[in-house]
Amino acid sequence: MKLAFKSNATLSLRGLAQRHGVRAMSTDSSGLKARLMEIMPAKQAALKAMKKDHGHKIVDKVTIDQLIGGARSIKSMLWETSLLDPVEGIRFRGYTIPELQEKLPSYAGPADAGEPMPEALLWLLLCDEIPTKAQADALSAELHARAKLPDHVEPMIRAFPKGMHPMTQLSSAILAMQTDSVFASEYAKGTSKALYWEHTYEDMLNVLARLPEVCALIYRCTYFDGKLGAPYDKSLDYSGNFCQMLGLNDPGFAELMRLYIVIHSDHEGGNASAHTCHLVGSTLSDPYLSLSASMNALAGPLHGLANQEVLGWLLGLQNTLKEKGVEVTPQSITDFAWETLKAGKVIPGYGHAVLRKTDPRYTCQREFALKHLPDYDLFKLVNTVYEVMPGVLTDHGKTKNPYPNVDSHSGVLLKYYGFDQYDYYTVLFGVGRAYGVCAQLFWDRALSLPLERPKSVTSEWLENFIKNNPEGLN
Repeated sequence: MKLAFKSNATLSLRGLAQRHGVRAMSTDSSGLKARLMEIMPAKQAALKAMKKDHGHKIVDKVTIDQLIGGARSIKSMLWETSLLDPVEGIRFRGYTIPELQEKLPSYAGPADAGEPMPEALLWLLLCDEIPTKAQADALSAELHARAKLPDHVEPMIRAFPKGMHPMTQLSSAILAMQTDSVFASEYAKGTSKALYWEHTYEDMLNVLARLPEVCALIYRCTYFDGKLGAPYDKSLDYSGNFCQMLGLNDPGFAELMRLYIVIHSDHEGGNASAHTCHLVGSTLSDPYLSLSASMNALAGPLHGLANQEVLGWLLGLQNTLKEKGVEVTPQSITDFAWETLKAGKVIPGYGHAVLRKTDPRYTCQREFALKHLPDYDLFKLVNTVYEVMPGVLTDHGKTKNPYPNVDSHSGVLLKYYGFDQYDYYTVLFGVGRAYGVCAQLFWDRALSLPLERPKSVTSEWLENFIKNNPEGLN
């Protein structure tokens, strides 16, 4: 019975792939695939040797607090593309955000001519090397060449019921594109494990290439007349074309979107959206299934949805002060903050699960604002909040990290450029996060990382453990 089921399932998947014209391979027009093929053998050999020679060594211990408290800070994942330090913040392949802004090529050319291109970041995340401008541009062209949506996706988006949250639409649209999965098609044919990375590579670039049009369609159908802001334009880079299709043609917004995608791409593997993609991918689910699951995690109020909540809080603060006839000053913000805290409410945009200093993603957005919109009233408000809030939260004494995180600033920048559809903000976050989780998913396959399966225990087991080990284990 099992063999018959497997055979039928294989035939069904193969037929589905043929029906939708899934290609097993594509040309390597950017040179990225060839470069990865040069890099992989050494990385595969190094990981194999590490497991053989050092696999028995202990790197961490687990407390009951961590076990009950969401596995906080337990070192239990291999994540190649980024590392988060509690004080220093995020490093992408060893580079800080200011270093990315300095070294990665911009759309205009030299790094100092603008914000870094997401295409350049993708090359860095995959290859662990800074690409040239020519390599970044070649990757832009390859993504454009892969961008055609499956025929059934646009009608599905247009048929979504009014009021469906944009993140629900995004997750569903990514799932719908799974009919084009090269990995699923080749797996159904019995492909070699040695080629899993190659099929994952195809899916990774295809889904990233198609996200801008999918997300633009969701935006235009949800809030406007359903017509794209502009036709797909292959002469632009990834961010520029995305912004045009959204209908936001300000060059400043395109620069913001380049920075936005880059800084939201990766935040090591333990955050909910990254971990979800890794977990689902470890079952050999293809990148479409894995990324859709990642977006569902990102949609939670404690994760990506927080950026719109922060903006709502700031707008409420702004309106309250106006109604009271009170100027925005450090004292008025301090008074409002204490009123909020004494009412049992939280200050959104402050605190982080790992960071213990100001989030560098906040800092680079603040510097963008100082450069492009220094006189914007909402920026002046968020800047004043930044001046006083760490002190207030420190005095309050219930926040481990009283400093702002990435969500504390992003909504203000988007609103400045006329982007008032707050429910959509997390979709923009999702476009950025897709870069990081898909790049890591490629390396999950290339390094043959196994199915993730941690051990759980019951509360009864913990009670017995405490009884038998009153001091814990040394």
